[in-house]
Amino acid sequence: GGRSGALRVRMEERLLSARFRYINQQLYTCSSQEAARLFRSDPDAFHIYHRGFARQVGRWPENPVQRVVRYLRQRPASLVVADFGCGDCTLASSVRNKVHCFDLVALSPRVTVCDMAKVPLGAESVDVAVFCLALMGTNLQEILEEANRVLKQGGTLLLAEVASRFVDLRAFLSALARLGFRCVSK
Repeated sequence: GGRSGALRVRMEERLLSARFRYINQQLYTCSSQEAARLFRSDPDAFHIYHRGFARQVGRWPENPVQRVVRYLRQRPASLVVADFGCGDCTLASSVRNKVHCFDLVALSPRVTVCDMAKVPLGAESVDVAVFCLALMGTNLQEILEEANRVLKQGGTLLLAEVASRFVDLRAFLSALARLGFRCVSK
């Protein structure tokens, strides 16, 4: 019926939102290896997470991936890109560049399923490494070292992340500097 159906839909939405928040919290408080195990053991969790993620980002004034798209469209199409935590491959489908798409689960045939700390690319093989709302896990140093490994000398690391992700932004930027990155803009 009308009222009971509407109530059921609202309750289901609340449950999905709660599950998204729970999965999101798990992703921030476990390693990338543990996150991969989580999604292997519960395949629906990744889809629930991405539905909740899309709903959340849809409320923002701008989806940060669109800023990355604009940046790449202003650069040569010959630049090779690695998209760490690519989700639904929005970046790859929006630019002319060759984009290597990596995530823990494949939402698209373009995705290479892997741990972000161990992507199947050669050293110094990409011009741009992208983390768009994908800096998750307790092993960030290992993940960023992997991005550094695959970046060509003089390559670009693009990070788009919510400010609340960082307890101490200066400490994070210092850690990036220790890995060999230089902050050009923030």
